[in-house]
Amino acid sequence: MFTISCLLENAAGSFLITAWHGNELIGLGNAISDGYLVVYYPHLLLLPAFQGKGIGKQIMVLLQEKYKDFHMQMLTADAESIGFYEKVGFTRAGKTAPMWIYSGNDH
Repeated sequence: MFTISCLLENAAGSFLITAWHGNELIGLGNAISDGYLVVYYPHLLLLPAFQGKGIGKQIMVLLQEKYKDFHMQMLTADAESIGFYEKVGFTRAGKTAPMWIYSGNDH
């Protein structure tokens, strides 16, 4: 059994979601945003023993829900995590590893 909670939200555009197993912090995801158009997800971290159980996906769903109306959602994925981010809606930005969800049509 685990719990997901919003730990921090501030006016400067930061947002942090944490995942707990009892009193143990097992994962977190955060966002940095201008508050209007663009959000960047710098971290999605989960202890290896808890990976593959849907916890990371839940964190990303909550982050994406908060910023669903933004023009651009961005992150940089390392090779091992690209498949995970594709499953939650991100696509490659050209031939580079950075990925995004982009609602515009000018690229």
